[in-house]
Amino acid sequence: MKAALFALVLAFAQAHAYPTKPVRVIVAFTPGGVTDIIARTLMPKLGELWDQPVVVENRPGAGGSLGAVVVARSPADGYVLLVHSSGYAINAAINPALPYDPRKDFVDVAPLGSQPQVLVVNPNSGIKGVDELIARAKAKPGAVTYGSAGIGSGAHFNAEMFRIAAAIEVLHIPYKGGAEAINDTAAGRLDFTFNTLTLALPFIRDGRVHVLGVSSAKRTGLLPDVPTIAESALPGFEYTFWNGLWAPAGTPAPIAEKIARDLAQVMAAADVRERFSRLGAETMAMTPAEFSKFVKAEIENAERIARLSGIKPQ
Repeated sequence: MKAALFALVLAFAQAHAYPTKPVRVIVAFTPGGVTDIIARTLMPKLGELWDQPVVVENRPGAGGSLGAVVVARSPADGYVLLVHSSGYAINAAINPALPYDPRKDFVDVAPLGSQPQVLVVNPNSGIKGVDELIARAKAKPGAVTYGSAGIGSGAHFNAEMFRIAAAIEVLHIPYKGGAEAINDTAAGRLDFTFNTLTLALPFIRDGRVHVLGVSSAKRTGLLPDVPTIAESALPGFEYTFWNGLWAPAGTPAPIAEKIARDLAQVMAAADVRERFSRLGAETMAMTPAEFSKFVKAEIENAERIARLSGIKPQ
């Protein structure tokens, strides 16, 4: 009893002092993507709040697994953290051979932000709305093609959710990244693709693709005239690409809670909200306990989609 009480007091004391040295934040993806941009928007602000450097380091590869392994094997003291995306939940759902256990090797600390994906087609396709795309797919089962950033990617899961909700049969063409998929949609080699708003916006603005809808529950301020998929054709449809922060398993709860509180303070700043708005993203603030429930629900939803679609890791 005394040992447990002492450990609790020590953990709270450590959290009160934290951080006393630089913090490394491993981003599991390449520089320049949405996940990286969000991390590099928030982490310097945390550094200012803590009066300690917060160093962002990119460790891309294997769908985010390489970066995740680095953090999973780090000391559980809050000084090495992981920034990942909704791919964290997808990987947990479809890949039993991950080099880490997403349910046991990490502490869910906090979400960082969310962004809708957009459904786009070639402007010469003649398709002007989501209902027209669904009608074409039903008229030609298996002939309509879509591209994604790869098997198990967020775009793949979004498109499969769309396929299931619309009760259509379409052909999936996986690519190595979202850029290739949207380029082939613009070139007319694909019928449609889902992509992040950040990547798709330049294509939409210069007319290389035509946007049919956004996957979020409400419209985005960057494309206020574009309806949601839910309001235009499939009531209740919703998918968002999100990012989050994790720490190694065993990180004291008071430290995780302090990080989450401080992140919420950073995300409330006007300049951060303005930066997110320019990305078409929204900040997300949760306690570690709330985020843990959110991640669990996301994994369960990904498992459902994978089961219905037969998605397996490659």
